[in-house]
Amino acid sequence: MRWAAGHQLLVELSEIAKLALPMVVTLLGQIAMMTTDLAFIGRIGAESVAALALAGRVYFVGLTFGMGLLAASAAVAAQAFGANNLSVVRRSLRMGLWAGLLLSLPTVAFSLLGEKILLSLGQAPGAARLAQQYLFGLVWGAAPALWFLAIRSFMVAVNRPKPVLWITLAAIPLNALLACLLIYGKLGLPRLELFGAGLATSLVNFGMVLAGLCSAAMCRPFRDYKALAHLWRFDWPLMWQLIVIGTPISVAFLMQCGTVSAAALLMGLISTEALAAHQITLQVTGILFMIASGISMAAAVRVGHAVGRNDGPGIKRAGLAAMLLGVVIAAMLTVAVITARFEIAEFFMGGPTKEADAAIGLAATLLLVAASSFITDAMHNIASGSLRGLKDTRMSVLFAAIGHWLVGFSLSYVLGFWIGLGPMGIWLGLSIGTMIYAGLLVRRFQLLANSLALLSREEIAGPRSVVIVPHCTRQKSYSP
Repeated sequence: MRWAAGHQLLVELSEIAKLALPMVVTLLGQIAMMTTDLAFIGRIGAESVAALALAGRVYFVGLTFGMGLLAASAAVAAQAFGANNLSVVRRSLRMGLWAGLLLSLPTVAFSLLGEKILLSLGQAPGAARLAQQYLFGLVWGAAPALWFLAIRSFMVAVNRPKPVLWITLAAIPLNALLACLLIYGKLGLPRLELFGAGLATSLVNFGMVLAGLCSAAMCRPFRDYKALAHLWRFDWPLMWQLIVIGTPISVAFLMQCGTVSAAALLMGLISTEALAAHQITLQVTGILFMIASGISMAAAVRVGHAVGRNDGPGIKRAGLAAMLLGVVIAAMLTVAVITARFEIAEFFMGGPTKEADAAIGLAATLLLVAASSFITDAMHNIASGSLRGLKDTRMSVLFAAIGHWLVGFSLSYVLGFWIGLGPMGIWLGLSIGTMIYAGLLVRRFQLLANSLALLSREEIAGPRSVVIVPHCTRQKSYSP
């Protein structure tokens, strides 16, 4: 019996890995484009890196809310695919595209007012002005970025993530070329610096979404699903379902990103070097976050498929296998970052110079502190994805409020300013908050998965039919 259970877990681990690998590479490709921009901008100066950090916080406030609703579309599509309901699968893509369009509007508004927002928060005028230059170029790619997320969610839900992988891999060199040309003014183009970096990202986002739409329309099996049929139809029942499931995800995302944004603002109050070091640390931790997010998406899909076919033990296996894979990868990355932290900091600052030495030393220290939370960061990400597969998202808001704000940000402020640990204290607080958040999410998934597995055993043993899908995962079936 134990051998059979172990074999099933290994099979599930293999399925998670096969689905997660293209998504991990896709997300790493996106972080590679951001890293390329940061490396180019780092050669302009530490103030420009600090401005990039501030601009990112403003831009991602609006974008993060959209990511929550689009994550909900993946959960809806995965459960429908597991139940062989292709009508709901394609309608989830349609409403994901509509949601991307509507949710890009507040992102644009925030970005166009970025300098005023940053000045009102006490940031240095020079850094705020440079951040606004970057946002002026970046803002026009907000809708395409969300549309591509909708396409990606759809393709992952039907176990076909490779098209978005190839699109992202093709976008990496294109982004690097455009960024170099527009930032430094090569080949007779004007030197646009931060505005050029943002504009390059927007142009690449447009190219990626066009390639994604072409794949969804012409490549099999998407063509057989008629994925882009009736795009102009607005499906209120399904949109309401996305809002109900996705709003808690968005709020939890915003709370998590909000603590990072608040930490960036605290760093800006300390010094420009502290803010630059904070941005470098975020960029490195973002790599792990993207890896965990890829595994999280695979977990959401595998759990959703198990829910769709009423497989209680399969739900538990999918979540456990995903967490095991995430812990192993996070542990290896922790060792790598600790070992190479000084080299990583020097890379982003363009090598050791008199101006950059302070930021490099501080970034190496912050990377050492951040590495202590890599495993728990991966755990909370994957546990959150597993709960999305169950459409259980409401408790994540409470857990995020406790972990990221009540514990994390409060400790960051106390350790950084009252106790006087400065930037290191801020990151210590963030790490402890992440640990609390991860523990709450993992426990929540364990309770639900055990409950569903028990219901499944009762269904096999008992005389009557028991539907194992919990209240949080129930959905109505609507016509196309």
